[in-house]
Amino acid sequence: MTEDHYVHTLPNGIRILFKHAPSTITHCCFIVNAGSRDEAENQAGLAHFIEHLLFKETERRSTSQILNRLELVGADLNAYTTKEYTCVHASLLNQHLERAMDLFEDILFHSTFPEDEQEKERGVILDEIASYLDQPEEAIQDDFEELLFKGHPMGNNILGTPETVARLNRKDIDQFIAANYNTSEMVFAVFGDYDFKKVIKLSEKYFGPVPANHSKKQRVTPPGILASKSISAKPISQTHCIIGSRAYSSSHQYKNGLLLLNNLLGGIGMSSRLNLEIREKYGIAYTVESNYTSLTDTGIFSIYFGTDKEKTDKAMRLVHKELKKLRDNKLGSLQLHQAKQKFIGQIALAEENRMSLIISMAKSLLDFNYVDTLHQVFDKINAVTADQLLTISNEIFDDSRMITLLFEPKQ
Repeated sequence: MTEDHYVHTLPNGIRILFKHAPSTITHCCFIVNAGSRDEAENQAGLAHFIEHLLFKETERRSTSQILNRLELVGADLNAYTTKEYTCVHASLLNQHLERAMDLFEDILFHSTFPEDEQEKERGVILDEIASYLDQPEEAIQDDFEELLFKGHPMGNNILGTPETVARLNRKDIDQFIAANYNTSEMVFAVFGDYDFKKVIKLSEKYFGPVPANHSKKQRVTPPGILASKSISAKPISQTHCIIGSRAYSSSHQYKNGLLLLNNLLGGIGMSSRLNLEIREKYGIAYTVESNYTSLTDTGIFSIYFGTDKEKTDKAMRLVHKELKKLRDNKLGSLQLHQAKQKFIGQIALAEENRMSLIISMAKSLLDFNYVDTLHQVFDKINAVTADQLLTISNEIFDDSRMITLLFEPKQ
């Protein structure tokens, strides 16, 4: 037990995370430490393909029975795949927790992956890929990450490509699950109004009998890359641009400093530096934002904007001007205090999204085997110094590290 949550480990290695909330609604998730970076060469999209197929047939349920199991009681069931995780999650009335746990155990450990369902889902995923390609603001992010992690599975599109998805088969599925669905790297998390003993008892009932799988995977850290600039002509009406670099891993000592810097530069709200300079002052972009995603052994920092083709060069100059300011000038004590207050306030508000919170806690338990309380998170942000931010800016925002990708309208 810690200040605001409880953890219990089953004999097979599956960890149970519980956070109490006086509410009639429960949010729960099951996270597996297996994502697109764990796919073998020529298997891009396999982790996501499996995630789709989990909702098809199991040894004792048909597709309709799986979908109706929670929907019939008004619950919300969904899943997603990232570069490092597969997550199944549900929101439901408290009295239906056992129903959700029964379903999670069934789809995660007893799916049968029938051939006809594989063919159907292949078609669905091909439509999903086409849908993303129709959205340049989404597609450019995938292409940017391909450049950022060139030649490494981390650079593969999570959805895969039409060619790789067409080749995936039952043997690929079975081998991936055997190699990556390690019970010691699974977390079931619950956010609801229960006694923790009840959550443990139900977990022992449903997840306790799952056979232990302690397969060890070797994740390879992406090799270094050189700065580059790429331009692609697309059938679009405005230019889309991403400028970014590799960034700190989730365990790096400067992670919180970069999170703070990212929020100051182009985070949530209208008062970020990039928004004030590019949108408010010059009116040359509707959307301009920065993002920092930390992964277990690396990270992604990027700035995105969309603008008219003739305004692109000016927008890029303004982005680099803001980055140079952060490299050259230490934040004053008032600026630093205001940046921290803004970021801390946003984190506190984000806690209201309880599903997002419990998933974040489960990921932390998976990666570090501990979960920070809200006060510990605030303490880490408040401990960031202006000198650290200057060091971070000169490292991450260095022009010699930057990769630039432009989608331009075809002539």
